[in-house]
Amino acid sequence: MEPNSAIEAAAHPAPAQAVSSSGTLGSHLARRLVQIGVKDVFSVPGDFNLTLLDYLVAEPGLNLVGCCNELNAGYAADGYARAKGVGACVVTFTVGGLSVLNAIAGAYSENLPVICIVGGPNSNDYGTSRILHHTIGLPDFSQELRCFQTITCTQAVVKSLDDAHELIDTAISTALKESKPVYISISCNLPGIPHPTFAREPVPFFLAPMISNQLGLEAAVEATAEFLNKAVTAQDISTMITCGQKSIIFLINNGGYTIEVEIHDGPYNVIKNWDYTALVKTEDELVEAIATATGTHKESLCFIEVFVHKDDTSKELLEWGSRVSAANGRPPNPQ
Repeated sequence: MEPNSAIEAAAHPAPAQAVSSSGTLGSHLARRLVQIGVKDVFSVPGDFNLTLLDYLVAEPGLNLVGCCNELNAGYAADGYARAKGVGACVVTFTVGGLSVLNAIAGAYSENLPVICIVGGPNSNDYGTSRILHHTIGLPDFSQELRCFQTITCTQAVVKSLDDAHELIDTAISTALKESKPVYISISCNLPGIPHPTFAREPVPFFLAPMISNQLGLEAAVEATAEFLNKAVTAQDISTMITCGQKSIIFLINNGGYTIEVEIHDGPYNVIKNWDYTALVKTEDELVEAIATATGTHKESLCFIEVFVHKDDTSKELLEWGSRVSAANGRPPNPQ
């Protein structure tokens, strides 16, 4: 093999293949979500949940909805639970889990059953005092769990196949019984592994029928429409305008989550792009856009979107992605 062939292979990793999902942990979780009435799962990819997302994608009864950040995914699951009776979101360990906290706390206060699923560390890493990326720099992996303990009615940390069925099913049934969010962490190396217990029937659950107050619903819709009609759709850009900021915003658009692509590719790594009025795709266009922003429109807030190729990345990132993929994929140690 040529010296650079491994790096070149990592530069164009194979896309996620159709997974053989029968009897695996990932397929078990996907099937349980379908059984309780979840049809859409809101997610943000991260290197600890990529393999799990493969199994959710492979489940015919589920539609994986990729969100731009974890907080949005959590609020989407909140709204879904209000409309359908139960919602679900999937994020990655710590950097994603801590981001989604506010939405899950809101669901807790509103008595909404939201299944918050987190892709956790490799099962071999527990108890090793390793410091992992995407954490707060401590070898203790329980900081995320401790945060969720105060805003969920039960928590399940799945790091062994032997009790995965019981932990997952009990958490889901508890969310439905108590109408509160739950936290489920699944080690990143477990979703693709089968186990005999996954053929069992689910722990009993009950989904209470939804009863709507028609007059209250109509009043809420009217108030919401009035509020939205006064809104002036783009988060903190509107705050900049209100405060009179004359900034130039550069959006470097590579079409998706390149850093995750280099670890483990799949359809969840592609995000929906906005259609802006002025796009920059060449150096000459960039120079012209900057001249306009600093010249005729210098008294305005300017937004310049710069397109770059989705594979425009460094050799070091390709090497890092390959190493993380290998580390996350280690099979569990014999018990």
